[in-house]
Amino acid sequence: MTILITGGAGYIGSHMVHALRDAGEQVVVLDNLSTGFKWAVAAGVPLVIGDTGDQPLVARILAEHAIDAIIHFAASIVVPDSVSDPLGYYRNNTVNSRALIECAVKGGVKHFIFSSTAAVYGNPAKVPIAEDDPTAPMSPYGSSKLMTEIMLRDAGAAHGLDAVILRYFNVAGADPQLRVGQSTKGATHLIKVAVETALRKRAGMEVYGTDYGTPDGTCIRDYIHVCDLVEAHRDALAYLRRGGAPVTLNCGYGHGFSVLQVIDAVKRISGVDFPVDLAGRRPGDPAQIVAKSDRARELLGWRPQFDDLATIVSHALAWERKLGTLTR
Repeated sequence: MTILITGGAGYIGSHMVHALRDAGEQVVVLDNLSTGFKWAVAAGVPLVIGDTGDQPLVARILAEHAIDAIIHFAASIVVPDSVSDPLGYYRNNTVNSRALIECAVKGGVKHFIFSSTAAVYGNPAKVPIAEDDPTAPMSPYGSSKLMTEIMLRDAGAAHGLDAVILRYFNVAGADPQLRVGQSTKGATHLIKVAVETALRKRAGMEVYGTDYGTPDGTCIRDYIHVCDLVEAHRDALAYLRRGGAPVTLNCGYGHGFSVLQVIDAVKRISGVDFPVDLAGRRPGDPAQIVAKSDRARELLGWRPQFDDLATIVSHALAWERKLGTLTR
């Protein structure tokens, strides 16, 4: 049994590849390297450079490697960019996913795990958010992911493709062994930006919006360590292999931190007091997103190991220091 990882040279995907290889799984990666890196793919894992929307290429990979499961990470993920380039996001996130799903059905793939997002919920009326709460995306990014969720459910019902949809909250941190981490230049993830600023890779950083209805006026997010997220995927794959039914699950810790709290944590742990400018709100940003993740814990047996903001920041800082020594 071989697992196809789309986007396996990117941030989360590369962690997934390492974890699967550590567990003795056979893996192949498909990535167009638009935001990923060849060096991030674990040694000995085949890397095919191409797009998920290239159906002849995907069909060939499925047949040549006897793929029985797909974990689909490949996507464009920057919310403000999706507002300015909605058609690009619908092409890459929705149209290409539709092509991949069709190949999976035709190629006899048994299991599919989809990287979705808390952005499908929009600005929720209450927190924490449960999987059955209304979906109302505020950005083309969120809409593009929700459309793929719908396609995957419908294709599963029609063709027997068993899928787990995982809705991520805010992913951060790095592999504790420092094999991989968030490496994309110009990344917009808050913790990534803050640690870059602490290490003088940026002159300063901005806080977007200080007038939200939160205790300090800045957005609140549920930050999940990338390695805990990867373990949720491994647990989801085991669940499907046991014959588990298709399901949609939140992946978060169930508590959040504001933008200012995260910046304070980075300053404290790094020992650097870096400049922060206050700016207006960005389009598409909800005030508060926190997961209710009981279902993932109960159904998958998922047990997070890094539920601690200081640990997440420490791992991100360690990776950022190492990143300067790697070939980009």
